Amino acid sequence: MKKMGLDVGSKTIGVAISDALGWTAQGLTTIKWNESEIDSAYDELAKIISEHDIQEAVVGLPKNMNGSIGERGEASMLFADYLKEKFNLKIVLWDERLTTMAAERVLLEADVSRKKRKKVIDKMAASMILQGYLDSNQ
Repeated sequence: MKKMGLDVGSKTIGVAISDALGWTAQGLTTIKWNESEIDSAYDELAKIISEHDIQEAVVGLPKNMNGSIGERGEASMLFADYLKEKFNLKIVLWDERLTTMAAERVLLEADVSRKKRKKVIDKMAASMILQGYLDSNQ
């Protein structure tokens, strides 16, 4: 059963998928969307879910450093509810504190240009979210 990891931002959604055994996460794509129009990512998500036979989605939950849920966390929870309703997926909210910063650090250490980093940072963060979840279940 494949799983999908999502790093949900206000303008982009990073997408990663697992292998069939649920051992590894690979960054797949970044979807451009408009958060105020929640259906704006529907078609691309539907295509990914169908093509990869996704049964479960791991949505990054950006908590504040003290563990509280802020505005971005609430937006991610709303999006998770949307996914569950529209696609009938099992949904897991995964603490994603610092994943985007970690992804940025990896890309900087790999000497990836700023322009290229901007293109891959979200799907890399999604991959880190999904891999953290997969590792916790093994």
